[in-house]
Amino acid sequence: MKLFRSDQIKQIDEHTINEEPVASIDLMERAAGQILIWYIQRFDRSKRIFIFAGPGNNGGDGLALARMLKSNRYEPVVCYIEFTEKTTEDWKTNLLRLNKESNVEIVYVKGTDQIPVISNSDVIIDAIFGTGLTRPAGGLAGDVIRFINLSGAAIISVDIPSGLFGEDNSSNNYETIISADFTLSFQFPKLSFMFAENAPYLGEWIILPIGLNQNAVRNTLSPFVFLEKNDVAGILRKRNKFDHKGIFGHGLLVSGSYGKMGAAVIGAEAALRTGIGLITCHVPYCGVAVLQPSIPEAMVISDQNEKHISQVGTTDSYSAVGAGPGIGTEPETQRAIHDLLKECKKPMVIDADGLNILSLNPTWLAFLPEGTILTPHPKEFERLAGKSADSYQRLTKQIEFAKDHRCIVILKGANTSVATPDGRVFFNSTGNPGMAKAGSGDALTGIILSLLSQGYKPEEAAILGVYIHGLAGDIAVVESSYESIIATDIINNISKAFNKLREGQ
Repeated sequence: MKLFRSDQIKQIDEHTINEEPVASIDLMERAAGQILIWYIQRFDRSKRIFIFAGPGNNGGDGLALARMLKSNRYEPVVCYIEFTEKTTEDWKTNLLRLNKESNVEIVYVKGTDQIPVISNSDVIIDAIFGTGLTRPAGGLAGDVIRFINLSGAAIISVDIPSGLFGEDNSSNNYETIISADFTLSFQFPKLSFMFAENAPYLGEWIILPIGLNQNAVRNTLSPFVFLEKNDVAGILRKRNKFDHKGIFGHGLLVSGSYGKMGAAVIGAEAALRTGIGLITCHVPYCGVAVLQPSIPEAMVISDQNEKHISQVGTTDSYSAVGAGPGIGTEPETQRAIHDLLKECKKPMVIDADGLNILSLNPTWLAFLPEGTILTPHPKEFERLAGKSADSYQRLTKQIEFAKDHRCIVILKGANTSVATPDGRVFFNSTGNPGMAKAGSGDALTGIILSLLSQGYKPEEAAILGVYIHGLAGDIAVVESSYESIIATDIINNISKAFNKLREGQ
């Protein structure tokens, strides 16, 4: 699913109107009809409904919805926020229809003192502003938004919470953005939905199809993609009867230090569960006694140093290399990573302390083999690329970093993003808050190392890896809880994630 800028969505709307052809008022009717279907499946007629409508097409959606709710024996009240005398033609048409076909009460609001009394058992439908807003909500609109947020009622936003911009909110006023419980977004999520600081305003967001022209969607270019099952399932390869372990690669995992050998155990087991043929773990001498009994399927190379990694050696016999989890940042370890980067010609994934070592030695970024996958969390990325004021600025830096260093940057988070050297970004749809635990990132490193070793291209390994990782976490939480799942639970559900991904193929 592509993610489009607000202006592109407007163009797709216009293309749909011109090419189908369908009148813009009828497209609005489709949108309101989808909201109605969603609403009646979740709320009974006992709740009072207050529809706050602005003067634009988002408000027109609200007026159309009021008429439909009334025809379905609900009792909505429309509160028109009269902060301008200008309204769109479709808004005027929907007001005429509403007055002609129903007796819905309309309150013309010129001040918050004119808003009816609303209780916490009521429902508010926010249709004040849509994606066309270009400046922070102020004046009467801002006052009404603050009133709504303090009402205690359940809040449902139409297409986007009023006051929120579709992309960059760095100049916005977060005090005048609707804090919705549900956001019903038409056809696509908005780019701003991917950013952590906007989550409190979105609540649970749901995509409602409104039949926008598919040719327009296909032909409108966007570097942003929201990954869903169909996007990822096509990447997954089939196994043949006569395949053997040599076909599925031999990976090298450089991991662990004294007190942090769990990172190597988790990474190696995740790699094996993801289908790697063979895995060798290069660990400090103290880690051999940990690895051998924990994962008998893994081979182990002991470093000459007792407590940390001091040298890696040649990687020519391996299909791919994973480096970083739990290795620490000792000077000898830093030198070992320097030599690995300069000498390794194999596909590589770098995580955790591997990234911290790069942050301490930024000139070494020039040694990254093209297509290397980096998997930072936001703080690690900040150390690599500098501080960001917000998620949109961080996304911009992520894109630039991937381009500048010819690498793939997986920025871990609620909607983990994969930035490629050609400027594209893939936002993941799987995963949950229970995965915010120690070891989760080590498991992702093992998964990606496994896929690289099996011959997946770096972009494929990154996209498939984050999706499988998140899906395994989603499966794990069904039988547990956000609080209780650990990295081992993610690993133990990788097999189910593969099966779920293959369903319907």
